[in-house]
Amino acid sequence: MPQALIVIPARMQATRLPGKPMIDICGEPMIVHVWRRAVAAELGRVVVATDAPEIYDAIRKAGGEAVMTAASHSSGSDRVYEAVNKVDPEIDAEFVVNVQGDLPTLEPRLIEACLKPLFEKGPHIATIATEIRDDEERTNPNVVKVVGTPLATAGHLRALYFTRATAPHGDGPLYHHIGIYAYRRTALERFVTLRPSYLETRERLEQLRALEDGMRIDVSVVDTVPLGVDTPADLERARALLAASTS
Repeated sequence: MPQALIVIPARMQATRLPGKPMIDICGEPMIVHVWRRAVAAELGRVVVATDAPEIYDAIRKAGGEAVMTAASHSSGSDRVYEAVNKVDPEIDAEFVVNVQGDLPTLEPRLIEACLKPLFEKGPHIATIATEIRDDEERTNPNVVKVVGTPLATAGHLRALYFTRATAPHGDGPLYHHIGIYAYRRTALERFVTLRPSYLETRERLEQLRALEDGMRIDVSVVDTVPLGVDTPADLERARALLAASTS
């Protein structure tokens, strides 16, 4: 299997959970749990990219690799790109995976599923989604839907659009997009040079910038949604899940 560079961007400016990456979960900062999950995927080098010395120190104390990046980045993609150029200037890694830093219960197999479409010719970027089973999620604008067409490879879609609306219309499944991305190195370089696009700004979905520029995004359909920690309730759920897994 080709080796990837997995980068976890992390910053301390979350509004709903201030200092989120450093919040304690079962004796370790949340960012350390995410780093461990990424390492367990065994897909290649794992680096945490941050502008916060406390995050950098926590990862180094846990035995991991971290890199300091600029505080001025407006998106995780920009932070990932800076980190990639710092830690891999010789371009040894063909693929880059951007894993969110608030997924402490992430199953490592989902990272592999995200990367897998890039092993075929065609896509510039890959991501994951799961079929929506909850009727409330179908109309919830906080649940991003991917509109895609099935590919010959079972369980893979080619993304045509991402939206907060209920789409597509008619009979058939709807898919909940999960914001983990794998890039060809050249695609990431192209993406970060693009200006925010019309539909991206309207939907508030950064991935539309790539589609509007003609880049291809393929999607692996998985069977679960990883828990993203955005609220105190999410945090308590993550603590319960991790406590149960270690008991």
